Amino acid sequence: MSKLDRSVCALVLLAVWLVTLGSARAQEEHALEAHAYRTIEWIDLLPDEDLDALLNPPEYLNEIEDGSVEDQIGNLVQMAFEPSSDSRYEQALVSTNVISAFDGQAVRLPGFIVPLEFDDNLVVTEFFLVPYFGACLHVPPPPPNQIVYVKYEGGVELTSLEQPFWVSGLLTTDSEVNDMAHAAYSLVASDVVVYE
Repeated sequence: MSKLDRSVCALVLLAVWLVTLGSARAQEEHALEAHAYRTIEWIDLLPDEDLDALLNPPEYLNEIEDGSVEDQIGNLVQMAFEPSSDSRYEQALVSTNVISAFDGQAVRLPGFIVPLEFDDNLVVTEFFLVPYFGACLHVPPPPPNQIVYVKYEGGVELTSLEQPFWVSGLLTTDSEVNDMAHAAYSLVASDVVVYE
């Protein structure tokens, strides 16, 4: 093997090592970045009084026949909007109450994407993050304190609405309202990855 061949071989090995090192560092930085965010669950976003109301529905709900008109959650939400509604359960279905301690917190939350804004390549840059598939696409949406409005400058390619994602970023208690739903929380995302 000539000196030139050895030099080329050494350069190739060095390049491979640097690429491998760079890839390992990138993976390590991504893992460290994920740990910098507090992983939360949807239930964490509910104030205690709303959680208690939703976990303890009124007795009259047990008397509603399965499949009847009264059985549709949309009717309960409509009742909650009526001024005469004093059921804490019905109020919790449309609650905008938030946990103020989350304002300005770096969090990581799993959920499903409901697209709101796309770029020219159909990459989603603004969306609602919701706790279950189909939320906001079917009436009624979850309570506002169970919807997070997300802006993600990097954008995410969405191939299926059924695919859950981890969304990391800065959470605020700023609300966002549009024709589809009302979100009681907002988040500027720094990372959106497929939920695994």
